[in-house]
Amino acid sequence: MTANLCNLNADMAEGWGVWQIGDDAGLLDIVNSANIACGLHGGDYNIMAQVMAAAAENRVSIGAHPGFFDLHGFGRRALPVSEAEAERLIAYQIGAALGIAGLVGAAVSHVKVHGALNNMACADRGLSDALVRAVRAVDKNLIFLAPSLSEMAAAGRVGGLAVVDEVFADRRYMPDGQLAPRSRPDALITDAAESLRQTERIIRQGEVVCVDGSVLKLPGQSVCVHGDGKQALALARSVRDGLAAAAIRLVPLPEIV
Repeated sequence: MTANLCNLNADMAEGWGVWQIGDDAGLLDIVNSANIACGLHGGDYNIMAQVMAAAAENRVSIGAHPGFFDLHGFGRRALPVSEAEAERLIAYQIGAALGIAGLVGAAVSHVKVHGALNNMACADRGLSDALVRAVRAVDKNLIFLAPSLSEMAAAGRVGGLAVVDEVFADRRYMPDGQLAPRSRPDALITDAAESLRQTERIIRQGEVVCVDGSVLKLPGQSVCVHGDGKQALALARSVRDGLAAAAIRLVPLPEIV
């Protein structure tokens, strides 16, 4: 990756039916890549189509964002899953994303796993390998957007996928590189200035201050701002403008690889 290039991504299309979650239209004016929910933790075929079409119009690269089949828990509850079931779960949702993208004349360039399934795979190499097998089975040319330092990132590279290391603007980190669990009161960063400070330190210095005050080496190529929070637009704008002011050019994910 060229040192002055970075990607800003957000999770989108996570409403369902008449229920809207996040300001997808607002985020598409800010970010470079959109991770589109595939209908199981959030999203449906109408919302997927609308957001994908708008993303393509805005020249925002599109990713499939598969997670647990858990609309009630928004995919954030850890559920028991075998490696074989995980493969089917991911392949099914990537297929849905590819189908809707084709219908609206868009293209899917990457995969980013959602929520609890993502967190579980970050620490479980067997589960990570299963997710990588699923991506490869559908399209081995898809970029794998995986948390930096995770088992998923390692598995993706061993599995021959193009891996982009993801870091988070609005989440705090544990000393082992995992995201602070949402059960912790300090897990989320809601202040735009603090979010920008963390992001700039990661991108420019390759390190992050963890919840215990320790400093962790953390490479990052793509920065995530979660789209479902009330502060999502303010945080995304702050990160975009701050990185631009630091002479870091924000580009769609395929330009990072």
